[in-house]
Order: sequence, then structure tokens, then C-alpha cells
Amino acid sequence: MDDTKPRGFGETMLAVAWSFIGLRRRSDFERDVGALRPGYVIAGGLIAASCFIGILLFAVRLATS
Repeated sequence: MDDTKPRGFGETMLAVAWSFIGLRRRSDFERDVGALRPGYVIAGGLIAASCFIGILLFAVRLATS
């Protein structure tokens, strides 16, 4: 894959997911810096954060019931 080609939303979501859990390699990060679209990264981060909060709320309700 060409490093200058902008990444699609699916590829951006995958990069955000790996970064979100802290398992992103530095070389992958450096390769993606110029290829990821900022709007996609923001949307992916909001989606990932919403899912994380939803999972936490579900776990709390499950534990307290």
C-alpha cells in the first residue's frame, strides 16, 4: 500500500482501535500520520469512546443488579 494514499474509514477505525487499547507500533503510527484523515480519526475516536462507555455502563449495571 502506498504511504501517501489516504486511508479509508475502515482502515482508520482499525488504527484508532489499536491506538485506543495501546497496542500501536511506533512504525505504524509514523506511517499513518500523513495518511489518516483527521475527520475520520475524530469520528473513530468518538465511536470508540462511546462503545467503551457503553461497555462500562453495562458492566456496572450487571454488577449492581
